[in-house]
Amino acid sequence: MNPEKLTEFLLVNTRCTTAIAQESDFVELRRRYLSFTVPATIAFMTWYILYIICTNWARDFMDTKVVGNINIALVWGLLQFVSTFTIAYFYARHAREVAGPFGFGIAG
Repeated sequence: MNPEKLTEFLLVNTRCTTAIAQESDFVELRRRYLSFTVPATIAFMTWYILYIICTNWARDFMDTKVVGNINIALVWGLLQFVSTFTIAYFYARHAREVAGPFGFGIAG
């Protein structure tokens, strides 16, 4: 693609993207999307950082035995996987039930 056509394409694409981003329906869709993703991300990152901090600086606590040779560190590590899949499930449900129908209305 020659530079003139590329510049023209980018300019048209930028105008279209800006126009769509300013529509009230798109703003509402973005609000619905962020209403789930921001709190979920903050919660997960807090939980993950707490796990890292405790693993590094609260070793006596993390070495506490729960059952047999299973300690709190192992339980928390496994709960990281559980929380990841739980968030993915709830995000898919949120996207399908809350944001999805609204988004399909914009696209159609």
